[in-house]
Amino acid sequence: MKIGVAGGGAFGTALGVALALDGNDITLWARDPQAVQLMQTERRNPKLPGVDLPQNILFCSDLETLFSADIILIAIPAQTIRAFLTDHVDRLTGKHLVACCKGIDLERMTGPGSTIRALVPDATAAVLTGPSFAADIARGLPTALTLACADDAMGAILQTALSTTAMRLYRSNDIIGAELGGALKNVMAIACGVTIGAGLGESARAALMTRGFPEMQRLAAVLGASPETLAGLSGFGDLALTCTSDQSRNYRYGLALGQGTDFDSSTTVEGAATARAVRRLAEELGIELPICTVVADLTEAKTDVPTALNALLSRPLKEE
Repeated sequence: MKIGVAGGGAFGTALGVALALDGNDITLWARDPQAVQLMQTERRNPKLPGVDLPQNILFCSDLETLFSADIILIAIPAQTIRAFLTDHVDRLTGKHLVACCKGIDLERMTGPGSTIRALVPDATAAVLTGPSFAADIARGLPTALTLACADDAMGAILQTALSTTAMRLYRSNDIIGAELGGALKNVMAIACGVTIGAGLGESARAALMTRGFPEMQRLAAVLGASPETLAGLSGFGDLALTCTSDQSRNYRYGLALGQGTDFDSSTTVEGAATARAVRRLAEELGIELPICTVVADLTEAKTDVPTALNALLSRPLKEE
């Protein structure tokens, strides 16, 4: 089956590189024709410095070329996926669509895989998520990811088609759990960045990660996912990576908040929008998600760092 990638950012390009190096012919679509021209002629992407782009990746800015693929990896920001699917539903019908973005839609409160199932019901919907940085994938470093698909037979086909020598995919049929793990760990990464940026230390970060994990599982269970899914690569694995590395945009954003410094506004920080979506979900569902709520308030400047940290530290004492 022909493989296409929608999105010329660091992660989409890295996935294209990994699949191309394993012998696949890849079509990669990006919205910006100038970026496409640069990648096609000079075989480089400024968002992936030091990475040579294989010759068996065809870069394009026209969607018809992308839509000739049977499997399309959707690696665009989570808040734009609904518009992309809505605008092209006829051309995407019957395709195998794999969401590679992490977040919760602010309008409908759904993750990217669930959004695909709702808007393009005649397509195969899947989610590719887990502990991974674009630079590692593009360099061929060992990476393990979760591929979630409700249709187990089709999930097995996609698992075989998208696994490479260095990128090992583990299969799940819990789309909601997989997409929630990928989305919620970004919120926790912001919180951990704030903790380190504010000078509270490594022990405080460990405590925050430990308390944040049950928040992730709590929301997953209420929304119909298996809490055990969050204990795998798509939840705990991604949480451990994203909360502890400067390569994480969400962690760096939280670090800037904690330090009171500016952050590049052009950098996509999915965790900020996700935190606001989760705060709304917590209110509607009547569940307590204190870390997610505090992060949402911080991203909207509804509170400051000292007040936010005090709110978390002054919560009632209880059994673990």
